[in-house]
Amino acid sequence: MSTRLQVVMSEEELASLRQAATRADLTLSEWARRALRRERDSSSGPTPASRLRALDQALACDHPTGDIDKMLADIERGRDLR
Repeated sequence: MSTRLQVVMSEEELASLRQAATRADLTLSEWARRALRRERDSSSGPTPASRLRALDQALACDHPTGDIDKMLADIERGRDLR
């Protein structure tokens, strides 16, 4: 089943979108559907694969770190300064 979506915009913006669809050799409707899907997919947050890549990058770093007990004590001491 299909449902219509109405989007209000200026004539200039509509003309610009029509030109973009023509350049992509698509109808304006198909161009808009693809653009909406692309935005939906990109704004849904990180994917499991991108999270694993970020974790791999973080674990590959060889930065010096302090003793965990000392770091936690420093954090608590900092909270007491308020």
